[in-house]
Amino acid sequence: MSTIFGPVFSRRFGASLGIDLSSSTKQCNFDCLYCELAPVPAMAHQHTVTPVETIINDLKEALSKHPDIDVITITANGEPTMYPYLSELIEQLDTIKGNIQTLILSNSACLSDPIVFDTLLKLDQVKLSLDAATPDVFKKIDRPAEGIEIGTIIESITRFSQQFKGKLFLEILFVKGINDVLSEVEALNHALKNIRCERIDIGTIDRPPAYTVQGLSFEELHVIAHRFGPALPIHIVSRTHASATASPFSDEDILSTLDKRPLTQDDINALFDTESKKRFEHLLHHGKIAQIERSNIIFFVPSENIDRKRSK
Repeated sequence: MSTIFGPVFSRRFGASLGIDLSSSTKQCNFDCLYCELAPVPAMAHQHTVTPVETIINDLKEALSKHPDIDVITITANGEPTMYPYLSELIEQLDTIKGNIQTLILSNSACLSDPIVFDTLLKLDQVKLSLDAATPDVFKKIDRPAEGIEIGTIIESITRFSQQFKGKLFLEILFVKGINDVLSEVEALNHALKNIRCERIDIGTIDRPPAYTVQGLSFEELHVIAHRFGPALPIHIVSRTHASATASPFSDEDILSTLDKRPLTQDDINALFDTESKKRFEHLLHHGKIAQIERSNIIFFVPSENIDRKRSK
């Protein structure tokens, strides 16, 4: 079984070849309620380990077929930072990747390990998950292996964000009735204020989950986005855009909404009715609304916000 999959095309990260560090079986220190893989008890270490040589040979073959990719994404059927030869793998990747970026998708649980921490500093891009900020909700939604504490994870992410020289992304996945309650969103908001990152992606369940849990609607995600501080680079990532109910917005409503939370074109298409979209285009054409770019994603904000930022 090849350890490489793709190319996969992502609006957030571009064309990517994926490296699966646990291609034969699920190996993870979490057993998340929303996981798209079958339930498996959380474990502290990988029991089945793929040799670095095998991964590199598979990747070289894939790159010969797909040379025009943007990112090599390190992931796993489980948690990739549990892979015991991750540092060696990244060093070998650096010798063959050329201008291609390296990215890892991690649940953040191993970041408190100094070896893992230093290893991830070698990457070009890192995406870390943070689904909860309080111990009870963390254990309920992520179902971690024994000894993993959310306070330690938050401290490690914060410290990593201050040292990492590449692009850091965070991701929060919301589950109805678990981590979408006001108290938990407030706790997450408090934790995120000290973390430096390019973007914070918030989303919900869009694939069949391991356990009987439900996702949120786009409207519910939009309400949650507004509960975070306006300085945080929140981006709604959801396949439920299409099912959202369009509503009327006046010019003032549009500018007020964008002032509180920048929106993408997908957000606008989902939230605004036909007349509101015309008002939005009119405001954009007359310079009342401007565009900003956050790591491949275009957001719309009131133009005066741009002026305020430039004046600081």
